[in-house]
Amino acid sequence: MNLWPVLLIIPPFLIATATAEETRIKPVPVVHLDAGEASEVMARADKEKRPRVIDIRTLDEFKEGHLAGAIHIDFFKEDFAVRIQKLDRKKPYLIHCQSGGRSSRSLALWAKLGFRKIYHLDGGLLAWKKAGLPVVR
Repeated sequence: MNLWPVLLIIPPFLIATATAEETRIKPVPVVHLDAGEASEVMARADKEKRPRVIDIRTLDEFKEGHLAGAIHIDFFKEDFAVRIQKLDRKKPYLIHCQSGGRSSRSLALWAKLGFRKIYHLDGGLLAWKKAGLPVVR
């Protein structure tokens, strides 16, 4: 029995299946920024491309100083995922915490919920302050 016709059909089928699987599972596009880069992105002239800042630190940390215009959503609160889920997934967001640990751990949730554009402030607010950038109280 000649198997060549069958072998010629299988590889394209496997490639098509893999491609279909890849298009269903798209990771959230996360752009990791240092403090200077984050400051530049936040200052974009086009407001639609300017990310909303999400500060996921505790309320006490937030009150000690935060980025101008930041939205506070505490990572440790029970309703964290619910509050994130209410955000517009089409808008860009800049996520940060104190040093980058909590915000890094939160990235999986942003991906699961299907957000289109996420910026991550590497080093968190500590890196922001170290760069001499302003915070508000």
